[in-house]
Amino acid sequence: MQHIDIHKLADNARFNRFHAGILAWCAIIIICDGYDLAVAGIALPSIMKSMGVTAQNAGFMVSSALFGMMFGAIFLGTVADRIGRPRAIAICLALFSVFTAAAGLTQDPYVFSGMRFLAGLGIGGVMPNVVAQMTEYSPRKIRATMVTLMFSGYAVGGMLAALLGKGMIEAYGWSSVFLAAGVPVVLIPFILKSLPESMTFLVRQQRIDELKDILSRMEPGYRATAHDSFAAQGKAEGAPIGKLFQDGRGFSTVMFWIAFFMCLFMVYALSSWLAKLMAGAGYSLGSALTFVLVLNFGAVIGAVGGGWLADRFHIKYVLVGMYALAAVSITLLGYKVPTEVLYVLVGFAGASTIGTQIVTYAYAGQFYPAAVRSTGIGWASGVGRSGAILAPIVIGTLVGMALPLEQNFVAIAIPAVIATIAVSLIRHGRSASSVVTAEVQAQAA
Repeated sequence: MQHIDIHKLADNARFNRFHAGILAWCAIIIICDGYDLAVAGIALPSIMKSMGVTAQNAGFMVSSALFGMMFGAIFLGTVADRIGRPRAIAICLALFSVFTAAAGLTQDPYVFSGMRFLAGLGIGGVMPNVVAQMTEYSPRKIRATMVTLMFSGYAVGGMLAALLGKGMIEAYGWSSVFLAAGVPVVLIPFILKSLPESMTFLVRQQRIDELKDILSRMEPGYRATAHDSFAAQGKAEGAPIGKLFQDGRGFSTVMFWIAFFMCLFMVYALSSWLAKLMAGAGYSLGSALTFVLVLNFGAVIGAVGGGWLADRFHIKYVLVGMYALAAVSITLLGYKVPTEVLYVLVGFAGASTIGTQIVTYAYAGQFYPAAVRSTGIGWASGVGRSGAILAPIVIGTLVGMALPLEQNFVAIAIPAVIATIAVSLIRHGRSASSVVTAEVQAQAA
């Protein structure tokens, strides 16, 4: 008889084809997710012209998806701990694929907004689930790298939307890029077949044969016996959100929420107003396509580089440094610099906002126990979405006040300072990482 700690087995496993498969599927899902989120911004000028809507109404149409993302991150992150992770991921993929495509079939701004809200449920819900999936199955030594490499697909999806969008919109109209977003729905059967269920979920459900099969693929050195017992982190019973405030995690949970809020505020403030602010200052950034590519290229570098650093140093202090870099680089965007330097600063801004957000997801995934990991990431992401919703409105109000350029960028940089402080206050102790053992005896049939 063997007593197996499934999380220790996952921590110490060597990277193999099993891990590569999970990474590939999760990256593909996030690329699709990133495309769906970015596509509205790419097509917005054409949508405004086609539907004859004002800038104010167009802003509401875009923000409808952000509202959906907030609710999706909270509720579809939580439901995964109850129905299983692959099913939750499949539901999210169906939501954002089907309803983004449906938005391309309407010419009514209100129906469009409704479709984008429903798509947003899936866009927001899939993020905490794939992070939890990647965190659970990644070897400890390369965990942050795996999560951030997977999540860099978000920026790849944004670049894909920019690259495909221009040609498709010119040739076939704005609806074409939305209809293209429906294609990933065909992946659902393959995802359900290929993605392994959460090990903790399998222990709770007493699906031991399935668990043994996963463990043998994850760690080929494991040899199952008829009387193996398995230890997993404790159950998420009752109200799952309450678990986020137990065992000494309460204060740090609030700090995570603040960090997520501030980082997403910066991401959407920049994506909404950077081009406008630079144009008003006399800079020529070229096409919006070039801007999107530079920002997202920086995001990929920041995510992968941040993950690499986080696997070699404590992820908390890597994040503190990245948020500090955001404060400096965004502030410097408000000053007159050569265009080449401006592009470098925009790249740094992408690395230290979008890239940092991805590393923050990885940190949250490592902080919470497996039993409530999806719930913890989902609530942090959901609270953060309120920052995404507020950012275009707050910075837009400041722009309307005709403040000096540097003051606008200082306003965007202040959240980076607050996030730096919040992350530095996250506490790690025995209680925050304590494990409750739940044993399930596997008897021979």
